[in-house]
Amino acid sequence: MLQDAHQLRDQGIDVVISVVEAHGRFETEEQIKDLECVLPRKLEYRGTVFTEMDVGAVIERRPAVAIVDELAHTNIEGSKNTKRYEDVLELLDAGISVITAINIQHIESLNDVIASTTGVRVRETVPDSFFKRADEIIDVDVSIDTLRTRLRQGKVYSIEKIEQALNNFFRKGNLAVLRELALRQVAQHQAEQDHEYREREGLEQFVVPEKVMVCMASRGSATKLLRTGARIVGRLAVKDWFA
Repeated sequence: MLQDAHQLRDQGIDVVISVVEAHGRFETEEQIKDLECVLPRKLEYRGTVFTEMDVGAVIERRPAVAIVDELAHTNIEGSKNTKRYEDVLELLDAGISVITAINIQHIESLNDVIASTTGVRVRETVPDSFFKRADEIIDVDVSIDTLRTRLRQGKVYSIEKIEQALNNFFRKGNLAVLRELALRQVAQHQAEQDHEYREREGLEQFVVPEKVMVCMASRGSATKLLRTGARIVGRLAVKDWFA
């Protein structure tokens, strides 16, 4: 994202950093230095001061493009919006383009797959409907060994969390599944965009239209069934489906 921000600025486009989490990484901090940053809001919660993206200040600044890190983040109590993706929606509604980033495990429809594969139930998720507004989705892909090497070098987590991460969520088997899911997600988005383009241009569709219906009761399985339905719909590039 920061590399994109530098390229946009060099092209004369007005770009600012709305929020970025450097986590003490030297390479990240170096890329932030010469980019304009909108100062965050400070909020006190249970005796501790936290910082959150100042949505109002970004809208008032009105850049052409805003950089927003960690899309799945939950805002501190007292913030206008509960989730950061809701902050992003406000920026979009104000006419500001946004470049943001998310890890694959935070996509809502993949929640059950991630839990069954990794043994970890991810609590911070972003609804699939959010991504339908994206003009472009890019998979920032590296090999499993490269990612684990970056972990060992302290470029992802702080030193005290490295071994725990390598032996738990970031085991090779888990990373292989997460990587495959990420690649599928981007391919799905591309298929949807192609479907919409062909429909808009009156061209013949490559995918045979299908109908998907999810039948559910009001019991606890309803959410899981909806997620499964959403994944099937994505693979088939179906525009409408029913519950």
